[in-house]
Amino acid sequence: MGRAALDFALPPRCPGCGIITPDVDRFCLECWSALDFLGPPHCARCGEPFDVDPGAAGLCGACHVDPPAFDAMRAAVGYGPIARALALKLKYGRRPGIARTMAAAMRRHLPGDGEWLLVPVPLHRWRIWRRGYNQSALMARALLPGTAHGLALDVLVRTRATPVLRGLGRDGRARAVRGAFVVRDKAAVAGRSVLLIDDVYTTGATANACAKALRRAGAARIELLCWARVLRDAADAALPR
Repeated sequence: MGRAALDFALPPRCPGCGIITPDVDRFCLECWSALDFLGPPHCARCGEPFDVDPGAAGLCGACHVDPPAFDAMRAAVGYGPIARALALKLKYGRRPGIARTMAAAMRRHLPGDGEWLLVPVPLHRWRIWRRGYNQSALMARALLPGTAHGLALDVLVRTRATPVLRGLGRDGRARAVRGAFVVRDKAAVAGRSVLLIDDVYTTGATANACAKALRRAGAARIELLCWARVLRDAADAALPR
């Protein structure tokens, strides 16, 4: 009766457009259909989708030429209007519950082998103070229940406030985050398999900087899991030269 009363007063709504839905964290049919759910075939390293399956170990041209610092990357959806709307609501709209919705779509990409250490991409303390939370940490917490994985919320820290990366080119993004991350407790990650958690993957500058810091601390394997990723053709078209 209490649930019925609550649903009547505050009915569940679609995270994308806000219309009433049958249950919490449930998209309406239109928003669900607009999401580009990602999966095989894809590059074994950066997760960029392939039109033709080259096999489980196939790499894209970019990873052959300049492989990222992490060992593998997966994202739940491609970056589009609905994925962007959720990311903005979580980061700037003071809607922390959206992290649970994102995590629900990301769970199918969790590693199925071994015990991993979930590490969120950190924010600088001043940005956390202004926002009230780290969206990546909320997503990591939501991913944890029902798994055998561990969680380390503060093992990776951002030592300086970096500028907003939106609008910067690839080189500018890389310069902005270079040397900005350190591992506070190297013993916590040494020899471990680390799953780095972030909301949106654009050029990989932040993820690479974090992965390099984790690698220096002795992490055995580093993978990245995101809510959404900008697909390479779209990124190349959108980023300034």
